[in-house]
Amino acid sequence: MRLLIQNNYDLLSKWVANYIADKINAHQKKHSRPFVLGLPTGSSPIGTYKELAALNKSGKLSFKNVITFNMDEYVALEETHPESYHSFMFKHFFDHIDIPKENINILDGNAEDLSLECEKYEAKIKEVGGIDLFLGGIGTDGHIAFNEPGSSLSSRTRVKTLNTETRMVNSRFFENDINKVPKLALTVGVGTVMDAKEVVVIVSGHQKARALHKAVEGGVSHMWTLSALQLHNKSMIVCDEEATIDLKVGTYKYFKDIEKHNIEPTKDKETDQYLY
Repeated sequence: MRLLIQNNYDLLSKWVANYIADKINAHQKKHSRPFVLGLPTGSSPIGTYKELAALNKSGKLSFKNVITFNMDEYVALEETHPESYHSFMFKHFFDHIDIPKENINILDGNAEDLSLECEKYEAKIKEVGGIDLFLGGIGTDGHIAFNEPGSSLSSRTRVKTLNTETRMVNSRFFENDINKVPKLALTVGVGTVMDAKEVVVIVSGHQKARALHKAVEGGVSHMWTLSALQLHNKSMIVCDEEATIDLKVGTYKYFKDIEKHNIEPTKDKETDQYLY
């Protein structure tokens, strides 16, 4: 597992966006099949989405041959609700890029049969050849998607009861009223994320510092589901300085040293692609 430490959130967002753009562009030069991209919601990826949209607008990146799968969605919240993850994704990303609507996949939290909806989601991911890159964020307790502490590290897309801490954190989007936050969600599983060919997770802010410490310096544990990335053969966490405050000095210096040439990657003159 790689750990790249950026000076601040803005630089983090720009770096991740350029990394994803280069992955998509390189793929599209070699393959006719769509690039399959897994996407999160929450505050962490907003900066990356803005940067990706800017690259799209400038003509440096197209999403016309990209298929997306979102990580999660609340249960029994209308898609048109301002805090649904459908609304979030269109507001912050999809309305600003050239992706065909039929290429967008988000779990239906209002499906008549929620378990069947989850099974169909897993099947569709397999149908398109699996996810090439899964972008993620984390909660303060180290959960990825809605795989909160105690979730199986081999879990698949399923209905998940949300714990009180998650609902309290998310209540800021629901007029600070925890009773307005749905108690259930549909989420991809840890195993679903781990099946992706590559996983990139954004960790930003001091409130995520303990989770980063547990994921990087602790053992693999279902109580900190982000730690499963230690077992992935191509995983990377990109964080800002604020998120590193709980890391040991030695750990911090080690990753700063081995990734120092990747913080500002050089560009290959022949392919015009960045070398990470």
